[in-house]
Amino acid sequence: MPRLLRILTIVSLTAAAVFTAGAIAGLREAPPVRPAGTTAVPADRQAQAIARAQDRLKVLPRDHATWAALGVAYVERARVTADPSLYPRAEGALRRSLSLRSSSEALVGLGALANARHEFAAARDHALAALRLNEFSADAYGVLADAYTQLGSSAAATRAVQKMLDLRPGLAAYARASYDLEQRGSLAEATALMRRALDAAADPADIAFCRDQLGDLAWSRGDLAGASAEYAAGLAAAPTYQPLLRGKARVDAASGRLAHATAGAASVAQRTPTPDTLLEYAVLLRVAGRTADADRQLGLAAAAHRVFEANGGRDDLAGAQIALGRGDSRTAVRLAESELSRRPFLEVADVLGQALHAAGRDREALGYARRAASGAPSAAYAYHLATVALSLGDRSTALTQLRRVRELNPYFSPADGPTAARALAALEARS
Repeated sequence: MPRLLRILTIVSLTAAAVFTAGAIAGLREAPPVRPAGTTAVPADRQAQAIARAQDRLKVLPRDHATWAALGVAYVERARVTADPSLYPRAEGALRRSLSLRSSSEALVGLGALANARHEFAAARDHALAALRLNEFSADAYGVLADAYTQLGSSAAATRAVQKMLDLRPGLAAYARASYDLEQRGSLAEATALMRRALDAAADPADIAFCRDQLGDLAWSRGDLAGASAEYAAGLAAAPTYQPLLRGKARVDAASGRLAHATAGAASVAQRTPTPDTLLEYAVLLRVAGRTADADRQLGLAAAAHRVFEANGGRDDLAGAQIALGRGDSRTAVRLAESELSRRPFLEVADVLGQALHAAGRDREALGYARRAASGAPSAAYAYHLATVALSLGDRSTALTQLRRVRELNPYFSPADGPTAARALAALEARS
């Protein structure tokens, strides 16, 4: 039996003991490049942790462990508050820790920071260095799994997740295992894993995290009612958890409640102004016919992207997506090619395919679109392949992929979902 397929067996054997011990409320980290896969540590809790560490360092300025803890707290607070200006402080604290004593904890922190900055090769190297110091570090395997996933090394990511499960089968490991299964198309197993986590979650932050994961899994299957129920249950536990509010806005848009969806997306973009939240808001504004407002949000997304990069981050994928939103296909192609050269992840291949299609280079786009659509099940990837195929006159492939969109999630995009449905109806009428 492949090792990945043993994940659920291992969870079944260990879940009772782990949950009884309360491990579900332990480590609060998950892939920082997938917001839906992050846990919900409140910003005020992180602020308190930072203040405690700073107070201790005033008394014990050579305490390497507290410097490491401070650096990790800065990384987490940057994620929760969407404030990349905290990244340099995090790096300073973690490097100060290493200057006092080499430790796996500081190296894991640098790995988490590198993942947050989208420097995935560096994150991998930091995690491997941490494991050379402590081969039993579950945290290091978590950072390693995140990095390998984005670097396109799926088998290595699965092995890292398995190691994490073996060492500490708590919420952070379950989240990564669930995502790993989802990437392989095993949605039922991924959902079952998150249900196990939810059954034992008591802290509101953990409940919100699990509900958000489950809502996203339901959404990816086109289950609007299921997604809505999960997001609502999560918000009952943690009313200000932004990923849940993003999910609710998606459901509102798919259900025809465009005004509610736009208002929800506006609130999320205001509270966590990252390129992706601003881009989502811009799409809804454009669907609502508010073109000038959408263009303003694209400008804000570009500004947020510049702030991210000014603080040590690198994300040519976001740059390419912003360029596509602005109709600048040449820049989008250049940035997507740059990103794919260092990060061969399916989403990057998909965006490069979109950029080439927008530039009228469909024969080049076809390979990247096929590459994305042949990976993790995604209605968006299938739709993008269909659009390229239609441009090339390949109605058979377009029909197959548009039917796949309908099967996977016809609500995948408030802009492209209705277009996909109309194109499918036209093709089926001719067949």
